[in-house]
Amino acid sequence: MPVKGEEPSLQTGLVVASHGRHLDVLDEAGVRHAGRLHGRGLRVVCGDRVLFSYAGQGDDQADVHSRLPRTHLLERLNGRGLAEPVVANLTQLIVVVGPEPKPDWDIVDRYFAGAEWSGLKAGVVLNKCDLPGAADPQLQKEIASYAKLGYPALSCSTRHDPGTAALAAQLSGQSSVLVGQSGTGKSSLLNALVPEARAITQEISAANLEGKHTTTTAALHHLSSGGCLIDSPGVRDYAPPLPLARQIGEGFREITRLAAQCRFADCLHRTEPACAVREAALQGTISSRRYGSYQRLLDLVARFEGPPRKDAPRGKGRTG
Repeated sequence: MPVKGEEPSLQTGLVVASHGRHLDVLDEAGVRHAGRLHGRGLRVVCGDRVLFSYAGQGDDQADVHSRLPRTHLLERLNGRGLAEPVVANLTQLIVVVGPEPKPDWDIVDRYFAGAEWSGLKAGVVLNKCDLPGAADPQLQKEIASYAKLGYPALSCSTRHDPGTAALAAQLSGQSSVLVGQSGTGKSSLLNALVPEARAITQEISAANLEGKHTTTTAALHHLSSGGCLIDSPGVRDYAPPLPLARQIGEGFREITRLAAQCRFADCLHRTEPACAVREAALQGTISSRRYGSYQRLLDLVARFEGPPRKDAPRGKGRTG
């Protein structure tokens, strides 16, 4: 423990819970410490690796002094339309859908695009697969379309077979979050995978947040199979920030694979001649529904970017 006048001895820790300037840090020995941020300009989120010291002699509260470099950062749009960090050092995003409520596939596509833009692994889980509506042919067709693109496609139920074993295996060794529309059963899946999750969140709230509502707390839960699952209110209403129009296609694997065959290197796959992507959508070799999602994201970006300049080039032909 440091004494007055000495520089604090810094340790490496993992942020396993956060709310504003309050947080919990797990040290390298696996001991959990309640803590706070030291310095006004410092901001951390769940999953961050940090350097911390103890607040004072005989005190086991952590003072977090700095944040170590991140490998990945999951961001969302806040109420002002600005990107803000949600979870750090994530490796995988799992999209949860179910027969109830009916999936909004545009939202699902944006989740997957957000994972691609962030360099994350992604997969889809059909939760509540024991319900009659899970056998709906259109629902099964859409799930199969993601599997065809190379995304793991799993089925789960927290009440009946097949249970959550397949999802637990997919989460093993990864740092993951569950995203999806309200009512798809994300909290039920979390509680099935981490039975102590609710108690941990309530304990964090009581210790750090003076009784504030537990859903305001972001928490990292270690899994018995290895890896961790992060539960955050910022993830529950996750809407990934949009890149530039020319980068939207990078969020769609099928578009990325075909884009090199387009006549123009900067093709946006809308009205340009000799567009391999648009032709594939017309021929049905890629999903016309997902192509529509791509177009709607382009429209959304256009509203933010404003009208194109009159002197902007119409397209650049490929060379070589």
